[in-house]
Amino acid sequence: MTRFLPILAILLFAVSAQAETTVPGSKAEISLSFAPVVRQAAPAVVNIYAKRVVATRVSPFADDPFFRELFRGQGRTVPRVQNSLGSGVILSSDGIVVSNYHVVGQATEIRVVLNDRREFDATVLLGDEEADLAILQLNDARDLPTLELRDSDDVEVGDLVLAIGNPFGIGQTVSSGIVSGLARSGVSVGSGRGYFIQTDAAINPGNSGGALVDGRGRLVGINTAILTRSGGSNGIGFAIPANLVQRFVEQAAAGSSQFARPWAGIGGQAVDAALAEGLGMGLPVGVVVSELHAESPFREAGLKVGDVILTLDGTPVNTPQEMIFRMASRGIGDTLSMTYLRRGVEVEGQVALVLPPETPARAQVVISERSVLSGMTVLNINPAVASEFGLGVTSQGVIVSDPGTVGARVGLRAGDILLRVNKTTIKDTDDVATAAENAGRSWLIEYIRGGQRGVLRFRV
Repeated sequence: MTRFLPILAILLFAVSAQAETTVPGSKAEISLSFAPVVRQAAPAVVNIYAKRVVATRVSPFADDPFFRELFRGQGRTVPRVQNSLGSGVILSSDGIVVSNYHVVGQATEIRVVLNDRREFDATVLLGDEEADLAILQLNDARDLPTLELRDSDDVEVGDLVLAIGNPFGIGQTVSSGIVSGLARSGVSVGSGRGYFIQTDAAINPGNSGGALVDGRGRLVGINTAILTRSGGSNGIGFAIPANLVQRFVEQAAAGSSQFARPWAGIGGQAVDAALAEGLGMGLPVGVVVSELHAESPFREAGLKVGDVILTLDGTPVNTPQEMIFRMASRGIGDTLSMTYLRRGVEVEGQVALVLPPETPARAQVVISERSVLSGMTVLNINPAVASEFGLGVTSQGVIVSDPGTVGARVGLRAGDILLRVNKTTIKDTDDVATAAENAGRSWLIEYIRGGQRGVLRFRV
């Protein structure tokens, strides 16, 4: 009987692959082991050690609580080495590894250590801070163990999962749990909000980039974040679904260094109870469209402002983040079926997944050395630029992509939308170049930052 226990353990653990899910029903079942799954999956989970050089400002007032704030951002800069520790998952035998962007992003040196203690240098093929994913290539690697990607849309709450990684740098560790929730889209990671699978399997610092696997050793997601007040695991961890990982791998294999997301060209919000009542809906479901760009593929599909998107690709969507995930996990060039509600009637349609258009042309301008604003770089706002800077779908005008040395000193930041420079109203980048030629000593720059209007006044 003993020799059959590993097989029974796999059958019990792989509840998501069975026609009917089960729970342990006897003492013998409770005593079964996850060891066969770990033996299969663990060799493909790696430890990652990354270094990056960052510029740190050193001020003579750093230890003074008053003058430190007064002179913030001033002082000489010195290089400082930052070390990061994380995990990764091998997805191809020739050394394609997926990890988190916050582990390897902007790293100057990456060292990957396998479960069998082999070590490889690695380079980043594709990284995306918003999704917090990065695809690495191990140098001179071959015949490596790999994990199979699972269709993460098939995952259900209650499925048993294992988290494998390198918490606190103590070495490869396995923790078990269940899928606690799906479609978690209100969790902030890095610079944006994502769409996650929630698990109660213990995840701690160092687990980032590690594997969340099912009972057949297939990759369900990439462990990314925890919700905690103490810094340790409280049983609320989040993983990026494998379906999005698959799109990253495909784009990296095609030679892309940046992740290309399909463009929606709409603005919307989740339908709450008050909105549902106002719209005459029985239940608060879906995303109501509040803005619609003239070139939006959703407009082409027949959508109008005030419609409520209910499903994409047959799957309910209840937040804008869910919509973005559904589109990104299918990829550019595909189409998605869509169901939306208009005046109480459900309508079906097909939406094309396309890149944001570059119209009008971004027409980048770098201010010349003859100007006070020398080195500042500005762009015309179009859908592609708006997507890059996280602007609203109907944003127009000119945006600062790099304030330059002088611009940063007077208070400009990347992402500021310019309204006026001195007496010139800014409509396009040529207006900025013309205004910057002003030889006067008094300057006024009017801008929008984070939706708030601001004014800078200075003399040179």
